[in-house]
Amino acid sequence: MASDIDFVNYVVDQINGIGIVMSRKMFGEYMVYVNQKPVILICENTAYVKMLGCVKPYFENGEPEPPKAA
Repeated sequence: MASDIDFVNYVVDQINGIGIVMSRKMFGEYMVYVNQKPVILICENTAYVKMLGCVKPYFENGEPEPPKAA
C-alpha cells in the first residue's frame, strides 16, 4: 500500500517553518527534504526520521525502530 498524499502533507505541515520543506514522490513512496537535504522517508503512511544530531533532542522519549519488512 502506497502512502496517502494527505499523510505526506500532514508530515510536511508539522515541520513547516524549520527551513525550506518539500516532498517528492519516489518509487511509489515519498521523501521529505528540509533545505534540500533528505530527512524523512514516508513508507506506507509511516514517517522514518533520519536521526541527525540536530533532530535527536525532539525524540528524547521516542523509541527508535527500523523499517518493517514487507
